[in-house]
Amino acid sequence: MKLSAEQKERVEELLAQMTLEEKIGQMNLESPSIVGGFDVPFEELIEMMTDGRLSKEEFQKIMSTAQRDYHEDDIRAGMVGAMMADDPRKNNELQKIAVEESRLGIPMLTGFDVIHGLRTVYPIAIAEAGTFDPELFERTAHLAARESRAHGINWNFAPMIDVARDSRWGRVSEGPGEDPYLGSTFARAKIRGLQSDTSDTADYVAACLKHYVAYGACESGRDYNTTSMSVSQLHNVYLPTFKAAVEEGAATAMAAFNDLNGVPCTVNPYTLRTILKDLYGLPGFVVSDANGIKECVAHGIAEGEKDAGCQAVNAGLDMDMGTHIYKDHLKQAVEDGRVSMDVLDDAVRRILSVKMWLGLFENPYVPEDVIRLYEQSGLPEADVQTAREAAEKSIVLLKNENGILPLSRGQKISLVGTLAADAKEVCGAWAMSWKEEDCVSILDGLKKSGADLAYYPCGGPEGELNEEEIRRACADGDVIVAVVGELCSMSGEASSKADITLPGKQRELLEKLLASGKPVVTVLMNGRPLALGWEAEHLPVIVEAWHLGIEMGNAVANVLFGDVNPSGKLASSFPSVSGQCPMYYNHPSTGRPGSNSKFTSRYLDAPHEALYPFGYGLSYTTFAYEELHVEEQSDCLHVNVSVKNTGDHTGTETVQLYMQDVTASLVRPVKELRGFAKVELQPGEEKRVELTLKKAEMGFYDNQGQYVKEDGLFRIYVGGNSRDCLCEEIRVKF
Repeated sequence: MKLSAEQKERVEELLAQMTLEEKIGQMNLESPSIVGGFDVPFEELIEMMTDGRLSKEEFQKIMSTAQRDYHEDDIRAGMVGAMMADDPRKNNELQKIAVEESRLGIPMLTGFDVIHGLRTVYPIAIAEAGTFDPELFERTAHLAARESRAHGINWNFAPMIDVARDSRWGRVSEGPGEDPYLGSTFARAKIRGLQSDTSDTADYVAACLKHYVAYGACESGRDYNTTSMSVSQLHNVYLPTFKAAVEEGAATAMAAFNDLNGVPCTVNPYTLRTILKDLYGLPGFVVSDANGIKECVAHGIAEGEKDAGCQAVNAGLDMDMGTHIYKDHLKQAVEDGRVSMDVLDDAVRRILSVKMWLGLFENPYVPEDVIRLYEQSGLPEADVQTAREAAEKSIVLLKNENGILPLSRGQKISLVGTLAADAKEVCGAWAMSWKEEDCVSILDGLKKSGADLAYYPCGGPEGELNEEEIRRACADGDVIVAVVGELCSMSGEASSKADITLPGKQRELLEKLLASGKPVVTVLMNGRPLALGWEAEHLPVIVEAWHLGIEMGNAVANVLFGDVNPSGKLASSFPSVSGQCPMYYNHPSTGRPGSNSKFTSRYLDAPHEALYPFGYGLSYTTFAYEELHVEEQSDCLHVNVSVKNTGDHTGTETVQLYMQDVTASLVRPVKELRGFAKVELQPGEEKRVELTLKKAEMGFYDNQGQYVKEDGLFRIYVGGNSRDCLCEEIRVKF
């Protein structure tokens, strides 16, 4: 995000004209309130739907029939700086009040949760990250930006770039997984896609990085819970994604709910001001998460709402989402000397700068022809194709015993599982504005692909099994395709789980299907890595299909029939049992590494390693790695390896480069991803793949937060996942 000298001057001119009340107004983010027997902010309604207190149908009924207060009088008085809404006509109406009826005519930001697409929903982030495809990351983000602007949304609460190592945490679904390097690559690409500021303001939005910071490290995987860690771990694991995104130009950030080492992120001057603004140079502003300022009272770090508001703004939190604490208390706090005018001006300057960069002063409204286009037509075919491509590339083949896949269209299929036919379940958590008419279920996708099938619901994540349907499914098909997993509501915000095995009676369902003696192809629909120890031991085929968005059914069908050769990899490790969590590949070296020996870092009742490690994913072909060479150059290591397609299908492999700093002043991870390249190979074809590891990226942060590079021995690994690699050792001087 960059402003011209003229735009900066206009910001200063506006700031000079503003009253104290108008400045505070810019720091107030509102959402529509329900008017009636109760008054619930929009964000809280979303949370109620997410955690199951409201069904989606009940939510839609409330929103369509209730009278809503859009705070028009406050907008007119210049007391609203931003609004959360996704209706383009209403957004234009509210923007018109701000621009034409307020004293200074300052347009509003309109924010919305567009985590993995608005109407054109593409795969959840943990799935898409597994494509290892930065160009795709950028394209899907740009698609979301275009749709957002067409709906009057100019500020996306995305990307979610929390590094998450504990699959019990429901929000692992929203982020790019467990690895800081892949997460940083994801973050950079998403910022380029969302903020590709061209002369056309319909093409870009302001990104909002979330959740800053270390939210993914919540203790025991329980949402909103405490986090505690060393300075080095913070800088080496949880900050890199945010640093990368700010370097790419990210405009805004959202403070996380959690406390970090005893200080809530909402009021943490070290993370907000010292690191994010002063060290990284965030050009725009920081917003609280919903009700975050008020929750500092419950945290026990503020005596009351006014105290919480003073701590937050002084720490560097510029905008209040949903509590009215700034609106109600900041004026008195400034007059009492608890908050300086310089602090207030810095916050407002940042907010105005984002609005200026977005072109809202020149083009505050969504053109009528754009609104009509989206009202009257279906989705553009090019956007549907992008969603399908992303879905296909996100599918991970975990097991394919005896080459059961790909299926032949001549085989008769018994399709099993309630999830297979439920188009409402394909989009995943935190998909807000999809339309069921756009969503393709797995049943519909298989039908469209010409499959010879019969569908038997049999059972799903909830409820009882239908024994008669199971009997018929087992008797009918040549092969059984069982779709099992989680409902969308079982992952995402406020959806932490202590047990991450298949929910309900789905394992019992699979046991009954296996007893038929027919080949069973298991397709997983889920928002988190599941504990699949039993499944990996007993099932012949496992396809990880995640929640893939509107084109899920078509993508799954194309992979099952071999029209697309699966190439997805895991962005998070899968445990055998829930008790292994947190489970991640890049763990620190210990003095007694886990093994079968008793006095080592292991479990008595479970493996000490992941069932399926980070970076893992099979293909309908096979790849062989040979002749790894590592050469030191002045500023980098030049790494090359031979990769050969040893199977009989054309396939795409993600070649992954890892390193280990063998001896250092701090204990370092056993492996760290430091690069990757994708290579497509015909059967029998062999290519030399070249990778570069910059010496500048071979260091680490110490416990003073300083980046250091230390001469010594390094192990360089290259392979198709984090476990199965070739290795070379090299001594490096910096």
